[in-house]
Amino acid sequence: MTGKTILLVEDNPKVMRNNITLLKSLGAAVQTAANLAEARLKLAPLFEGNYKTAGKLPDAAALDIMLPDGSGLDLLQEIRSASSPASSLPVLLLTAKGASEDIVTGLSLGADDYLAKPYDLNVLAARLNALLRRAQTINGIGLGPLRLDLISSQAFCNGKDLLLTQKEFALLLLLVQNKGSTLSADYLYGKAWGLPPKDDNSALKVQISNLKKKLSAAGDIIIETTRGEGYYLILC
Repeated sequence: MTGKTILLVEDNPKVMRNNITLLKSLGAAVQTAANLAEARLKLAPLFEGNYKTAGKLPDAAALDIMLPDGSGLDLLQEIRSASSPASSLPVLLLTAKGASEDIVTGLSLGADDYLAKPYDLNVLAARLNALLRRAQTINGIGLGPLRLDLISSQAFCNGKDLLLTQKEFALLLLLVQNKGSTLSADYLYGKAWGLPPKDDNSALKVQISNLKKKLSAAGDIIIETTRGEGYYLILC
């Protein structure tokens, strides 16, 4: 869970504190909301596609159903009805014990999983980890405002389709998967082209140059070059 951001929507202060302590101990960043109004504000940039004001976007949400200003099921329905990448946000419902009707309704509305209160914190962590793994496998991966759809081979930055070629997408995927690391030209060429490294890296340089221009136009993501070492991503 290290490096992931979890949105906790929970009105019980004690439960919220315990959940925050757990998730932070596992390396996650935490966004919090005590009611539907606060949750909608936290998710507004996702719905609007205005990622620059969103900070670190949530990678998953733990959503209580019973909230002071309404039902978390209403927010779940809004998330799944969104036309932006918010619609695929993994959601774990936190339900009252024995609330089978809420569970059935939540799952029918698109909840990914549920957990009945009171719950073991280790189980909460395990369920969220499972959702994050599933989301990465099925929907794609992300880095800040950047989202890569592994099924369609499309990349979106700030909600905008970057219109990448196959090679550009392959290179960007490698850089995102290895964020924080400098990747050599030989490594990138070998992975993206599936061929042994060449003395002449002109084909790679052209693709990297085109990719840099498309990322620059969208903003927030920069490909940097370390002379003699390779390439790496920076999130602005």
